[in-house]
This record gives sequence, C-alpha cells and structure tokens, in this order.
Amino acid sequence: MSDKYIIGVDNGSQSTKVLIFNQDGKAVVNMSQPLRPLIHRRPGYAEHPGDDLWDSIKAVLKKAMAEFSCIDEPSSIIGLGLCTIRCCRVLMKKDGTLHAPVMSWMDVRAYKKYRDSPGVAYTCPTTGYITYRLTGEMKDTAANAFQWQFPVDMDTWRWSEDKTLFDKYKIPREKLLKLQMPGTILGYVTEKAAIATGVPKGTPVVATASDKAVEALGSGLIGPGTALISLGTYTASMVHALINRPATETYYTNFSCVPNEYLYESGGIRRGMSHVTWLKELLGEEYAKKAESEGYGVEDYLAKDALMLPPGSDGLLTVPDWLAPAEQQYRKGVIIGLRDIHTKAHLFRSLLEGLAMTLKNHYEAMTSDLGLKPTMLIVSGGGSNSDLFMQIIADMYGVPAVRNEIGGAAALGSAICAATAVGLYATPREAVKAMVRKRDEFKPNMENYNIYAKINDGVYKDLAPLLKPMLIRARDVTS
Repeated sequence: MSDKYIIGVDNGSQSTKVLIFNQDGKAVVNMSQPLRPLIHRRPGYAEHPGDDLWDSIKAVLKKAMAEFSCIDEPSSIIGLGLCTIRCCRVLMKKDGTLHAPVMSWMDVRAYKKYRDSPGVAYTCPTTGYITYRLTGEMKDTAANAFQWQFPVDMDTWRWSEDKTLFDKYKIPREKLLKLQMPGTILGYVTEKAAIATGVPKGTPVVATASDKAVEALGSGLIGPGTALISLGTYTASMVHALINRPATETYYTNFSCVPNEYLYESGGIRRGMSHVTWLKELLGEEYAKKAESEGYGVEDYLAKDALMLPPGSDGLLTVPDWLAPAEQQYRKGVIIGLRDIHTKAHLFRSLLEGLAMTLKNHYEAMTSDLGLKPTMLIVSGGGSNSDLFMQIIADMYGVPAVRNEIGGAAALGSAICAATAVGLYATPREAVKAMVRKRDEFKPNMENYNIYAKINDGVYKDLAPLLKPMLIRARDVTS
C-alpha cells in the first residue's frame, strides 16, 4: 500500500508544533513555531497578543508543507487532526475573527462568568476558533469544553439542558458553537485557509479533545494498569477511565479522545518544565558557551554532573512553585538546605527531584482515592528527553517508566484521531496499536526508591504546609 499521510497539529502554550505522519505513525516532517510572550495588562491577566495562535499555526503549517512537498505529493495527505491549548477563552465576532485577544489558561477571567459585550457573537475554546479559521464552520469538539468554563453535560457530551447551569455561566445558548465528538470531521480546509497554510483545499479537519487528553491518546494511555506523566508547561498525571466519576480534591475528570470515555487528572505544577528553562537562563550565556565548547547542550551538561550525585542532592530540596495561582499570590518557589558544597549540578538535580516528588504526591493522592495502583508509567513531553529525569521518575515512583518513539505525543494523538475519522483505522485502539511504539524503559533502583520515600515522608510532604504562613507573612511585608 502506498503511504497515506496525516497532519497532527499541537498548538501549545509556548509553541505550535506540526508533525506529518504516515499510516504507521512514522513522523516524516517535524516543525515548530514559537508563540510570542503573553501580555499581562493587569495582575491575573494573561493574553495572547494579536492573533498569535492562528498566526503561529499558519506559519508552521506553511513550513511543514514546504518540507513535505520534497517527500510526496500533497494529495497523499488525507486528514488533519487539530489540538489546541485547553482552558483558554475566545471571544469571536460574527465574521469569526477575534473580538479581543485570546485569554490564556493562566488568565483569571477565563474561569469567571461570561460577561457579554457588544460585538461578541460567540465564545468558545481555542479549538472552536481555529476550526473556523481552517474550515469556515462554527463547530467545535465536545471534548475541549471544560465544565468549569462552559455549561457542558459530562455524561451526554452535549450542551446541558439544565437552565440553572446556563444561569451559572451566563452564556447565551446562541453564542455557543455546535459540538461534535472527537474523531469526527468538523469540516474541510477552505480555499482561503489553503492559501494561508499550504494544506490542500478540501483536507478533512478532525475533532480531537483537550491538549492533555490528546497527549494521553498519542502516548498510548488507553486502558488500565498504566498512568501517564505529562512533562510540559503544565505537568500532571493521568489515568484512563470508562466512567464519569465526580471530581474530588485529588483529581478532576476530563473527556477522553475516545467518545464516551474519560481521563482522571491529578493536581499539577504550573510552569512545569519551564522551571528548567528558568535555571538555564539563570546560568547565562557564558555557561551555555562552555557547554557547547565541550559538545553538550546546557541540560546535558548539567545532567552529566548531576548523574553522579546521590538521591536527595546532598540535602538540597526544591519546591517548584514559580507561578502562583492568581488567588494565592503568597505562593513562591523555595530552595532549602543550601551549603557551600552545592553546585550548579546540585541545583539542577534538586529541581528535577522537586518536580518529580511534587508530581508523585499529587499522583498518589489521586490513585489512592480511585483505588488504583498502576504498574507502569508512560512519560511524555519535553522533560522525557532527559535520561536523568526518566531515571529519577522511575526511582521516585518505584515502577518502570517508559518513553515512546514520538515525544510530540499530542501531535501523534491528533493524527490518531484523524486516521480513525477518515477510515484508515476502524477504532482509536487499532490506530494506537499501529502508530504508538515504545522507545525505551527505565527500571527503578529500589535502593534509591527507599531513599526518596524517606525524604518525602520525613520532610518533603510537610514543606509546603509548613512554609505557607511564612510565605504569607513575606508577601505582606514585601508587597
């Protein structure tokens, strides 16, 4: 059979990535386009400047299609799976253009009651807006409508019939888009969008879900016994579910990419792997040049020395809380236990250990509440590229940690949805089996596991609660 190709779009918080896959899940094109910095006009506000999301998608699709034209004919592309950032709020005019800048998931207004404004014809997540830009259709995936932003029925995957729920959100019914299930065709690339992106006119655009759910599908999280650790700008863990259980303090329920299935997601870490970016920028250009002169990237250079350090980083503990929620501005990241023996490598390892330990505590709260005990972890996202971090996670959790060949799991998840929608595979599970492949596995060192358990149970779990009153006092005297 001649190759057929699927475009997977992953519009994230820091960049838009586009991968083009063949029917076996092999990526033949991999392109990205950075987003511009968010605009913070007021405390708690976080807006995407101009039309940045659509601009980045246009630019990266153009680059990807130019690269693909050297590989095969554009006519061999049979679908495009669309995944965009979750929990944003878009206000659209009647003609489908933006009424105001897109509110990021970090913007407090994205979670407040809808406030009507003259000229706003529709409000939706980013998936609905980009669907319109590509297809001209006022449609959206049901699986990116979050219950704390929109009046969606988590059982029926439709807009709620409960008038009191509409009264709660204050969104007029006529300002909501038509919902479709993930894995269905939302529309087809218009001539205008084809000129803007290079994607052939008439290409089917397929509904996916929220970005974390799409990442889960592209990672192969589609059954029991396994959990996913997502290491992106927002880090969290997830497990697969067949029923819609009400959220608790330890997890909340997401729609899956598979219709009528769900994902439970633990608490997470805001800014996630951006903590590592912060450290690299802190070390500066001189350190980067030194690493490059010896043939390393900055993270690999740090990891080389951090690998030789003991679990616990010689007593250095980090609480990774660099980005506080708007309603808890007292929260700050903390590094405790500094001594003159500590080096850059200690800081790096301690930061990774703090991320892993914080995630583990959220993960264990969720799995304990659900009565689950997964025996394997799939790790995805940029952080999974680090051998050191993979081993720390395996040692911290005490179970094998696996990473897949395709690190851009959300792009692959988008492609899996599209491959199913256009009939390349009969079901998402069949597509996952054909397109997702394990790269390698990290087995836990149980001696290190016991050390981490001692540190966590003896000290780390209590750090944030103990520090809270001091951080509140610090906020009061320094603000």
